[in-house]
Amino acid sequence: MRISIFGSGYVGLVQAAIFADVGHQVICADIDAKKIDQLNRCEIPFYEPNLKALVQNGMNSGLLTFTTDNKKAVQDSEFLFICVGTPSNGDGSADLRYVMEVASGIATHMTNRKVVITKSTVPTGTTDKVLAYIKDILRSNGKDTLIEAASNPEFLKEGTAVADGQSPDRIIIGTESPQVLRDLRLMYQAFNRNRDKIMPMDTRSAELTKYASNAMLATKISFMNEMANIAEIVGADIEHVRQGMGSDPRIGYQFIYPGCGYGGSCFPKDITALQHLAAHHGRSAPILDAVHSTNELQKNKLGERVLSVLGPNLKDKTIAVWGLSFKPNTDDMREAPSRHLMESVWAAGGKIQAYDPVASHSCKEIYGEEKQLTLVDTKEEALENADVLVICTEWKAFWSPDFEQIISLLNQPVIIDGRNLYNPALMAELGVDYYGIGRGLSLSR
Repeated sequence: MRISIFGSGYVGLVQAAIFADVGHQVICADIDAKKIDQLNRCEIPFYEPNLKALVQNGMNSGLLTFTTDNKKAVQDSEFLFICVGTPSNGDGSADLRYVMEVASGIATHMTNRKVVITKSTVPTGTTDKVLAYIKDILRSNGKDTLIEAASNPEFLKEGTAVADGQSPDRIIIGTESPQVLRDLRLMYQAFNRNRDKIMPMDTRSAELTKYASNAMLATKISFMNEMANIAEIVGADIEHVRQGMGSDPRIGYQFIYPGCGYGGSCFPKDITALQHLAAHHGRSAPILDAVHSTNELQKNKLGERVLSVLGPNLKDKTIAVWGLSFKPNTDDMREAPSRHLMESVWAAGGKIQAYDPVASHSCKEIYGEEKQLTLVDTKEEALENADVLVICTEWKAFWSPDFEQIISLLNQPVIIDGRNLYNPALMAELGVDYYGIGRGLSLSR
């Protein structure tokens, strides 16, 4: 099948490579000429495990090409995926400017039947809006060309996006057209062999499924962080509580890890967009309001803990930071808890020595030549002459460190663990002042 994908970010590039890998002819289009030049040299503009090899294979086979030629992307393919960004507006609503720009280009250049598929995360009703917009342009240009539409939301996780795309949990297809449903069943047949993962529904339900899924996951995280804060004040250990809760199959163990808050490009943006969507239709969404406010407070927790341990004035103090990305296996620092920590330290006059396996370049792009920031090449270098170690991201390289070395390199043996990686009893035996999230009982001992 001939597929064009508009947008070469996390969603678009991963989906393009995965479709080409199973034999589809794929064009990946983007208006960013610099990014397309990079991709034509197989230089991936962000870190995602196993993606580079998949892109290279697609290019070598001739099944995956990259272009800035919007007209070619529209006219050479029948199935047109919209995978551009939908950032937040100032009021929290989703900015659909780039989605509608793609729709405009499709309407301008199409000369025969096309199926436009929204894979970007968009508010309910957007696919209908895109379809009506294209039809209006076609009508004004005197064209009677067949255009159909579908919503096919993505459920990729940064850090495991390739595996998620190659073996999806579900394939949501929202469309009112029986022919489009048959087409997309054929398109996804390589991913649907083990069992029928395709879930047909109307477009608006498909769009809301994506928002509802992310909102539920964010809710679980904020709920556990709320429980962790209660655990601290009543003298309980949230890790014991988590295991007791997760053993109930109605709850399960996924997404009930307490920590320093969620970040990234999806959860924060999608929660605020869903809040705005509800308000736009005259509905309140108090649970979503609580999820968002709880997370904003939680992301300040590491900075507050540093100030409580070292005092409000951090002049001449150095904070070692392990992990900058919002989660492991990505270089994405959008809405990352590390940013809240570092900015609170700088506001109090302190310095940051930070190490991340892949996100240092992202940090440089955000903070430029910040004088109070030093990015180092090893986790050990980050510890040298620092007054406290703060863990923001649970990279595997941090799970089993040499604690004697940590103690010897730090000015004082203090660890603030935003991901509860270590055993408080072991830390006490080693003489480390250890502060986790929601570990009140362990601390009291």
